[in-house]
Amino acid sequence: MELALTFDPAGFCLDLAAAGLAAADLDSLSENLQSAHAAMVAIEAGAIANIDEHRQVTHFTDRTTYADSEPFDSVESFFVAVAAGEVLGSTGKSFQAVILNGIGGSALGPQLAQLALRGPYWNEWSPDQRGGRPRIYFADNTDAAGLTDILNVVDLEQTLTVSISKSGGTRETYNNMAALQRCYAAKGLDFGRHAAAVTMSGSKLDDLARANDWLQIWPMPESIGGRTSETAIVGHVAAAAAGIDFRALINGAIAMDDLTRNPVVAENPAYMLAAAWYCLGNGCGDRNMVVIPYSDRLSLLSRYLQQLVMESLGKEFDRDGNVVHQGLSVFGNKGGTDAHAYVQQLQDGSDDFFVTFIEVLKDAAEYDTGDFMMGDYLHNFLQGLSDALAAKGRPVIRITIDDLSPYSLGMLIALYERAVAAYAELVNINAFHQPGVQAYKEMSKGIDAIMQDILNNFNAGEFSGTADTLAATLGRTDAVAAVDGILSKWAVNGRTFANRQLNRELRAGRWWYTLSTVA
Repeated sequence: MELALTFDPAGFCLDLAAAGLAAADLDSLSENLQSAHAAMVAIEAGAIANIDEHRQVTHFTDRTTYADSEPFDSVESFFVAVAAGEVLGSTGKSFQAVILNGIGGSALGPQLAQLALRGPYWNEWSPDQRGGRPRIYFADNTDAAGLTDILNVVDLEQTLTVSISKSGGTRETYNNMAALQRCYAAKGLDFGRHAAAVTMSGSKLDDLARANDWLQIWPMPESIGGRTSETAIVGHVAAAAAGIDFRALINGAIAMDDLTRNPVVAENPAYMLAAAWYCLGNGCGDRNMVVIPYSDRLSLLSRYLQQLVMESLGKEFDRDGNVVHQGLSVFGNKGGTDAHAYVQQLQDGSDDFFVTFIEVLKDAAEYDTGDFMMGDYLHNFLQGLSDALAAKGRPVIRITIDDLSPYSLGMLIALYERAVAAYAELVNINAFHQPGVQAYKEMSKGIDAIMQDILNNFNAGEFSGTADTLAATLGRTDAVAAVDGILSKWAVNGRTFANRQLNRELRAGRWWYTLSTVA
């Protein structure tokens, strides 16, 4: 079996020659890979893949028809109208900025595409340079700093907010939406005339948007998870806002899908990649996945892959109910820059990883340094590092594309989506559910309940004492640390309750909290 594959579309090449593998290693998995292939065929044929939600997984197949769908046309026409100044806010002014409000896959994929295809300084381009397209901002957490940073640079009167949530109940996305709604109202603006949504029909967000006559509501398929939604309407809305050719991105993903539907492992880059991960990690994730793109514009790729790979593969149980604690930990940094720091450990530290270098051959411009072009040096640094690591027996995987375009980005996304799904089959886990994520959400709800108990207590009376004191009063002596954390948060923020402010002082190494009347 050859350890390198090259294809015409976008000059794509996968090279495992320096990964420390022999053809026999991959050949030994041929039977397992054929079983994985059968599972992939079943998924695309409509098998129930997400057992927790009893739903199909359709991101591979839906993208073959999405570009010819009514939602695709609706997204395109809406943002063309926004750019033309034909969609107006509540005061009759055009939109000069868009806040994309989502979390996880609803934000990471769009952020990756925005940086990769529009660069880091899109918002600093003039309106003419942007072709009338708005500036793009991402609200992707329930951190007040993130929202404050956005509100410091946008004029809400000319800003559209697009909230993206399948269920409509995702707390982080809801918090940003609710806070923004109040910010718009404080400026006398009708939020509904500045709002759009991407959500499932009948969700809480869908109901809210319809009840308040939002500008646009786009349907999110139930069968596409957040971490695999970049080639669906989630990715499309963000791309269309910035005028990115999303049809080309989909076509790149479809081209890779065509390559990775091949049952012949030696001709299928996704199966070869999954097999390499399996062999290098002894089938149980013994090595970390280090992703280093030699492209400034792909610096978010490792974060994107962290979610795709780790949420899909980090599982406690296999399909047979055995405790396996599977997973691949993903780390990454930007090639070139981080060779001066990050790579020190890769070269001399723990031999507990395999590295994937991703190279974009086409330079953005030809800058002459006096001997070679800047991009030539970047290539030579990559090759030098690759050779140095290989010389020490550190596994190296190489992926090369001709240029960074919507098409080639779509290929990369589809490659990793299929490789992750195939690897999950090799280790007998379900790649399409996320029980651990649900566990933390349920625990967080418990902390919400403790916070509500404290709030009720403070609104009803006075308080002075430690967290232990209050925990005992509330009958929550098993949650002293949680109570202390909440009180510290409120005290530092000067939170008030019925005209009384919570303060704290250090007494004998413990925080002492007091509700004091505000003068």
